[in-house]
Amino acid sequence: MPWTKERLEEVARTRLGGAKLIVLANREPFIHVYDGEEIRWMKPASGLTTALDPVMQACSGTWVAHGSGDADREVSDERGRVGVPPENPTYTLRRVWLSKQEQQGYYYGFANEGLWPLCHVAYTRPRFDARDWDQYRMVNRKFADAVLDEVDDEPAVVFVQDYHFALLPRMLRDARPDLVILHFWHIPWPNREVFRVCPYQNEILDGLLGNDLLSFHIQYHCNNFLETVDRALESKVDMEEFSVTRGGKTTLVQPQPISIDPELWSLPSTEEMNGKNGAFASAFICAISSWCWEWIASITPKEFPSVSERWIAC
Repeated sequence: MPWTKERLEEVARTRLGGAKLIVLANREPFIHVYDGEEIRWMKPASGLTTALDPVMQACSGTWVAHGSGDADREVSDERGRVGVPPENPTYTLRRVWLSKQEQQGYYYGFANEGLWPLCHVAYTRPRFDARDWDQYRMVNRKFADAVLDEVDDEPAVVFVQDYHFALLPRMLRDARPDLVILHFWHIPWPNREVFRVCPYQNEILDGLLGNDLLSFHIQYHCNNFLETVDRALESKVDMEEFSVTRGGKTTLVQPQPISIDPELWSLPSTEEMNGKNGAFASAFICAISSWCWEWIASITPKEFPSVSERWIAC
């Protein structure tokens, strides 16, 4: 069944049960910049933001991201919060402020010079610097604190995005065992012999096992992750159920392929796409967002307790 705005809203009502929806990503969906003395906003060129912005517009919630625009602080409140989209706010953007040193170490350093080439098995040797690792760890903590501040004491479902936040799920799990935490790893996961090159392998694996559900693009990457965990950590790896149990907590590991809807190319015209509700339709059809709502729609599988049971238990 195709995802529509109405179906998104229905799933949010029936499966979230009033819980807060938090999306966590390095990239923000809207950026505010100075244009001379005036402030204008823009949408970044990002498949992730194109995918998730229409979801958030349909279902509300909070998007936590790095505030990267030179005018972002000017339009945000004291907590870094602003309603978006700017012309008709339907959800909250919570901006996290990073220093140049933090951004250099966490993003350009450890994430992009270390994890990215390692996971892609690129012909560029991954660079692991202890100072970059320290920044990566501290920035993950800073984002985790922002999520916990937004969640407060209420139940919530948290979507963590990509390799920038490998440590964050464990930080959230330790602070709030009742949270439902889902993570999509947007890049490949290499075989266990390749990943063992990372000097912080165990910390990264333990961080990711803070999730209820960890997804990769394809089953091969899931298998690689499970085999890596099996070799590196004391845990129970179930290759039939595709899960890892560690410290009494089970993490499901599943493939969630992302692609572009081929029906996009048979659409009659740009004018029709830009008609009534065209802004939502074009973004949603072009988007790669169905995976996240497949997660929401299956948030109460037999493999782990339902959201309501989790909160009652805690």
